[in-house]
Amino acid sequence: MSQYYENHASGHKGTIQEHDVIMRGRKLIEITGVKQVESFDSEEFLLDTVMGALAIRGQNLQMKNLDVDKGIVSIKGSRIFDLIYLDEQQSEKAKGLFSKLFK
Repeated sequence: MSQYYENHASGHKGTIQEHDVIMRGRKLIEITGVKQVESFDSEEFLLDTVMGALAIRGQNLQMKNLDVDKGIVSIKGSRIFDLIYLDEQQSEKAKGLFSKLFK
């Protein structure tokens, strides 16, 4: 992870926020380094983190905690199936899909 910071820190001023993902029993996930919650529903959350777009998929997902100032998000559900970091193209497709769904 420190390699990411070294390669990308030169273009940023100030401190780069840490990004951690902690999963507890496939039912609770805590994520730091969240810049923005792009979209969410009971089956998928799309987050913009300091390490890129992150999609979280599962069953009966709910936002348990959101601290925008600290960049912390907690999500709980019946079961978390997968976490996927999306590249630029996948991220834009996902955002486009959600914007069409929520118009």
